[in-house]
Amino acid sequence: MTSPQVLILQHVPWEKPGRILANLEDLEMPTTVLNVARKKKPDLPEFDELAGVVIMGGPMGATDYDKYPGLKAEAKLAKAAISVGKPVLGVCLGHQIIATALGAKLSAGEAPEIGIGLIKRVDRHDYFSMWGKQLDVLHWHNDVTGLPEGAQLLARSPRTKVQAFRFGSALGLQFHLEVTAAILEEWLEESSMAKELKAAGGSKSKLREAFAASDPQIQPFAEQVFSGFAARCSTYAKTLAS
Repeated sequence: MTSPQVLILQHVPWEKPGRILANLEDLEMPTTVLNVARKKKPDLPEFDELAGVVIMGGPMGATDYDKYPGLKAEAKLAKAAISVGKPVLGVCLGHQIIATALGAKLSAGEAPEIGIGLIKRVDRHDYFSMWGKQLDVLHWHNDVTGLPEGAQLLARSPRTKVQAFRFGSALGLQFHLEVTAAILEEWLEESSMAKELKAAGGSKSKLREAFAASDPQIQPFAEQVFSGFAARCSTYAKTLAS
């Protein structure tokens, strides 16, 4: 058996794991990054070798299986991993893939939620807790999901009822803690993202400023969440190796 690894499913080049990957590397967790969105039968690592699964964001819809058949495989993988207690983390599209795999409804939001904005903590969990009741984070999404039956709601925003949830070994985040200033620049240079930002009434300069102002508070929260996920992957990897 090869060394246990964490599989990171990326959907577009600019939606990178950023701080998630940094925390996994801090614990010397082996990782594999794949983009299988357009593959009907993707070649994934052996399930028994996975110590964790990360599903990143992307511009497609979580259930757009006709154009992106690999998303169905991702949903099945997430559900299978959760069923045996493997750590699973979903960000934005990934959050929606996990939620819909668990039976939640996917729908278009009333309006795009793009830019720095508030989330409010609904419940505490050792995987997801804040020093205060609310925090400004980076949002960039159109679709929203309901809360899967049996899931624990962790955070919401005025526009989005389910900003974060926990279900067994899975954590879903609708917002983007993984983004660094360098990754944000890549987003702003990507034409499709720049168009979305402009259509939502935002501007590159204002978003840069808002991100720079909020990041000193976002960064330690991101560290808490992603270091916790990495620790769970590391612990699960030891059970695979024993």
